[in-house]
Amino acid sequence: MQRLASSQRVLLFLLCLIGCLNPGPSHASDAAFWMSTLTKKIPPRQRFAVTGSEFANQVSRMGEKEREQAILEQLLQGNLPEFLRSLKPVYLQCQFPDGSTITGSVFVMPDYLAIGSDKDFLRIPMNLHTAAAIASQFGFILPTPKIVDAIYDQSAYHFRPQPLPAGAQMRSTSYYCAHDQKIHEQCVVYGIPPGELVSGHKKDVVITNRLVQGRDKIAIYGWHQSAGAPIQPLSTLHGSCYADYSHGIRLVSDTVWIDGKFQSIYEVLEDPKLAKVLSTEGAVYNMRELIGFLSGGPQDRLASLPGR
Repeated sequence: MQRLASSQRVLLFLLCLIGCLNPGPSHASDAAFWMSTLTKKIPPRQRFAVTGSEFANQVSRMGEKEREQAILEQLLQGNLPEFLRSLKPVYLQCQFPDGSTITGSVFVMPDYLAIGSDKDFLRIPMNLHTAAAIASQFGFILPTPKIVDAIYDQSAYHFRPQPLPAGAQMRSTSYYCAHDQKIHEQCVVYGIPPGELVSGHKKDVVITNRLVQGRDKIAIYGWHQSAGAPIQPLSTLHGSCYADYSHGIRLVSDTVWIDGKFQSIYEVLEDPKLAKVLSTEGAVYNMRELIGFLSGGPQDRLASLPGR
């Protein structure tokens, strides 16, 4: 289940990034510090916050709207596993017709958003409005399909997709828990520790130009199989308030390292050339405005990073 070649390539790229940040004997600790700044807007988890299993019990009889509100409240209070705060670099590049290449790195949570502690957590699906609000407040964004593919290619471990029977129950808390239990069982079988970059166990909620055309839709993509092909092609079939057990929210820092410097992912996505590093659609326009429309506005977090 390991992808050593891709992992080594990312490590080599990250070492180059570290050297650019601050050459010298202390640069490794400096790089770790700068990586930690990307999660500084996530509140610390409170000592007596509910665990994943306790949260599942609390929301088991709630309607969808009430459950979404409970998800939002818990995550905005910082009730997520500590390991999700240890971001992983994911390497991307684009080669142009003239032979030139632009490389970059995004910084992603190692697993999907979850509620609870490192020892007792529930990977929690949510609708686009909830996901956008959390991403915005934390200083993150959702991935593009190209980023999803790169995460899969560079993951340390790949889960085997485990679809559950279709039906109205797909949106129930019991299905959320049943599917998460199947993921946990794979972790035990394959010895997958929390905090490793993992993929293959959920469809990703993603950003795409299609969302600008239809603001009442949610875009999903992924759930890659062992051969690397996704079960779910890019789709905007469902409305923005839809969520089911198969959806996962993978947060990507809204600050990226590209073309030799830190930049806003929103600005990169609107640059006709740089956007090709992160998206197969080319430029993805008005995403900042769309996230703001959905959630109340993203935050600009670049001021604290080196070179700004």
